[in-house]
Amino acid sequence: MENAIDIFAPRFTDEDKAREHLEAIHWPDGPTCPHCGSLNAKRLPPQKRKPTKAHPGGTVRKGVVQCNDCRQQYTVTVGTVFERSKVPLNKWLLVNHLLCSSKKGMSAHQIARMIGVSYKTAWFMMHRIREAMKDADQEPLGGYGVTVEADETYVGGKDKNRHAKDRKGSGFGIHVKMPVVSLVERGGRVRSQHMARVTGPNLRHALVTNADRGSWLMTDDHNGYKAVGKEYTGHGVVKHSLGEYVRKGVFHTNTVESYFAILKRGIIGVYHSVSEAHLNRYLGEFDFRYNTRKLNDFERSTEALKGARGKRLTYRRTGETSYA
Repeated sequence: MENAIDIFAPRFTDEDKAREHLEAIHWPDGPTCPHCGSLNAKRLPPQKRKPTKAHPGGTVRKGVVQCNDCRQQYTVTVGTVFERSKVPLNKWLLVNHLLCSSKKGMSAHQIARMIGVSYKTAWFMMHRIREAMKDADQEPLGGYGVTVEADETYVGGKDKNRHAKDRKGSGFGIHVKMPVVSLVERGGRVRSQHMARVTGPNLRHALVTNADRGSWLMTDDHNGYKAVGKEYTGHGVVKHSLGEYVRKGVFHTNTVESYFAILKRGIIGVYHSVSEAHLNRYLGEFDFRYNTRKLNDFERSTEALKGARGKRLTYRRTGETSYA
């Protein structure tokens, strides 16, 4: 597999090389039928498509494989977020690389200008890639001997800065911001989620479903953590309300606060505005980059491409995305 990590690598400029790169990742043992799972297949010569208004001379479909068991034809993009896309595959791989290698993300407007597509196309491509980044491993974080820090933050602009028609309240701001709760293993992974309201029951549900009760829980002095903290091996508290941020070098939530710093710089400086409907996808993007921080850009991009299978999205007329 070609290992260049710069944007001039052949897989970013040549669609055939992009397809070969994706095949090497998804089919290391040869073509696998997405319909029946069979490895018994044969490659077909390039298939000529029928002429259309957009392409009077027709187009050529390369990389077609036919399953010898179920007789279905397919390519490596079938069953992935790239399926049925009219955007060349090499552009998909370039956008994936740019999103994986940019620490604070990259805006859809920037992507649209760089690869020569509309903003709407770039926006949807990026949300597909964010779906590919989504962590498929839902095993609880932490465990015995592991410290898990938990904290909440708020993202979104103040209500008083919104256009008059978009204001939801009297203008004090904090109630229209969107709460985000993150759990971080010290030296390990992070998992974030949008929470409608930060309450004791909601915090407990987020913690017990995402963090092993054998962990040491580390939080600030928010009242919502008091009850659930008793369910863990230990519960350390730092009193932010009294100006305490580190005690004995062990009791702190600096790890999760550092993650929030990256998240907020990305939201404020790159994306500027994130809707509540799609906030969890953006969180998944920042979680993915944090969880793969020890990998280089090539390895991180490969991990995202591996996650592209089984997550195909379609676009509705309403502008909403849905699973096919």
